[in-house]
Amino acid sequence: MFRLALRSPTPSRRTPPRMLAAAAALLSLAFTCAALPHSGAAAAEPRTVDDTRSAAPRTPQVPAGVTAGVAVFDRQTGTFTEQLNASATFRSASVVKLLLALDFLWNRSPADIPDADRARLDAMLRSSQDGAANHYWSTYGGPAITDRMITRLGLVDTARPPAGYEGYWGYTAISARDTVKIYRHILETAPADVRDFIMQRLRQSTRCASDSFDQHFGIAAAFNRPWAVKQGWSAFSAKGTCGTGSSTSARAQAGSAAPATGAAGVDLSRPALHTTGTVGTGDRSIVAVLTLHPDGTSYGKAYTDLGRLTRSLNVPGGTAPTGTWYGTWGSDVAVRKDPALGDNLLTRLPAGVEVLVGCQKKGQAVSVPPYTNDWWAYLPQYGGYVTNIYISHPDNQLPDVPLCTEQH
Repeated sequence: MFRLALRSPTPSRRTPPRMLAAAAALLSLAFTCAALPHSGAAAAEPRTVDDTRSAAPRTPQVPAGVTAGVAVFDRQTGTFTEQLNASATFRSASVVKLLLALDFLWNRSPADIPDADRARLDAMLRSSQDGAANHYWSTYGGPAITDRMITRLGLVDTARPPAGYEGYWGYTAISARDTVKIYRHILETAPADVRDFIMQRLRQSTRCASDSFDQHFGIAAAFNRPWAVKQGWSAFSAKGTCGTGSSTSARAQAGSAAPATGAAGVDLSRPALHTTGTVGTGDRSIVAVLTLHPDGTSYGKAYTDLGRLTRSLNVPGGTAPTGTWYGTWGSDVAVRKDPALGDNLLTRLPAGVEVLVGCQKKGQAVSVPPYTNDWWAYLPQYGGYVTNIYISHPDNQLPDVPLCTEQH
């Protein structure tokens, strides 16, 4: 995803009524807790996910302070089930990488492209590698790519980056309805080998992006597979926490010199987080949710708000995962393969992000003075556990979460 000072996570929902006495103990346990809960803070009620989705359209639930453009297109009926500010333009961030791939493959068969391009396209589409996007943007004409694709696909809201910022592909303007057009072209008009090449890579989206940001938000968290996604994010000042390695600094494509607005008043400064792709068997629904968040919003907060908005949509063919959504607190909270400390780290959560809890079980007791807890929450979407200490609920054992079976 295009970054210009990327995302910074902070807790977005309720914090447990715990008073923090010593954060240093956290470091010794390999949990970095930069933002511990305030004493007496009220805990937000957990959200239980519906296992099925209503066929009746629902008004998108846009969290306070969020600006959103939404379009959901049911390919089976040929109709939109959701449209909210669908023509409003947002800076594309990494969603424009779809256009970069299509432009490169326009008169080429994926079977005939050089191995170097195959590797670049794979990294750009699966893990949103910026270096690959920079290569295609600089090699094949920059803004001319946008112009070509506008004409080829009949896009009506898309526009090249503003004058003076032609080098910044993430400043390409795009709308939710144009995003739907892009996916419809890939699925319905593009040559079959191009369609399969692109969609296969979007279906294989990596949880950890190339810059160590967790990119399985929005569609990827709201629905069970099958889905395919191309995500976008920009202007979150943070470090990536995803994966088993150390955090990497957020990269900036434009830095602090970015203008506040671009062509047609497109906002180029507020944090942007977009989820786009398809959901359901046969790519039944095309989903485009483009969002802007208030200045200073953390990555974890935006991640959570975008997730809540996406879960509120009527998406034919989509099924929601079973579990209960809970807030978390702290930063760099570890997800582990087993309910114990040790050499079993899978990844670390964006700070304060909301997670789906599938079940819980007792494991190794963890102490973060003055708290000790031997209950662990299993996160099915991560395939691992977090200590219940970092789940935003005052009780050691979550009251509405079942016990894990032996398979977990």
